[in-house]
Amino acid sequence: MSNTYGEWLRARREAAGHTQQQLADLAFMTRSHISHIEAGRRVPSLEDARRLDQVLNTGDVLSSFRPQEGAGVLADYFGAARHLEQQATMIREFALSYMPGILQTEAYARTVLGMGFPPLGPTACDKAVVARLERSRILEDPRSPVVWALLDEAALRRPIGGPEIMGEQIQHVIDLAESRRVRVHVIPLALGFHPLLESMLTLMWFEDQPPVAYSEGVHMGKLHDSPSVVEALQARYDLALSDALPLRESLAVLRATAKDYTHGPALV
Repeated sequence: MSNTYGEWLRARREAAGHTQQQLADLAFMTRSHISHIEAGRRVPSLEDARRLDQVLNTGDVLSSFRPQEGAGVLADYFGAARHLEQQATMIREFALSYMPGILQTEAYARTVLGMGFPPLGPTACDKAVVARLERSRILEDPRSPVVWALLDEAALRRPIGGPEIMGEQIQHVIDLAESRRVRVHVIPLALGFHPLLESMLTLMWFEDQPPVAYSEGVHMGKLHDSPSVVEALQARYDLALSDALPLRESLAVLRATAKDYTHGPALV
């Protein structure tokens, strides 16, 4: 979205002589939430915008001209979500066709990024791989964020990069699950339709700001922070999770699939 809204908020805050923390206190918000709005990474809820109008004596400008949910697509559509991912205390991923970015091995990430369109040159691909691997460093902390990965079985069966890369990738997820760093559940293909079959989804919770959701499709992504939309997406995730295999059975599927890729014909 355009950052005109956030820039205008910052200008009005500074004109009123408030720091971000002071405005947050007066509007019953958090400083980080104010910071994200001013930087164009978040859209305030209608209730937040009305309180900001009241505190800043701006009539109904902030509430009336609040960017509409679903209007437009982020130019760098994952930029804001990536920034928030680093601050999250809980992340719940759903993968439809391939592994979530924070769980990818270097070889798997290189294959995914190298096959994009338009194709990346070698230098750009190297930079993209480094950036993706940098995201996974949030898993180096043994406790935070709490990460759940809900995987459609299709993400395991599609041999991205070939048997060796897939075997390594699935073993990496197994290692994370066995160390209890990531909780993994598999939605079996035999289930058929489920509530998340339309796109990938990431849900994020934070210590000092409202939860958000991020959905992504072909050459587009959307960061959702409307409370009603986030709640609806959380409900979809919960419904799909209720149909997934339990942890122990999911790990059994992962181990069997990794073994097939490593020691036998890849499953397709």
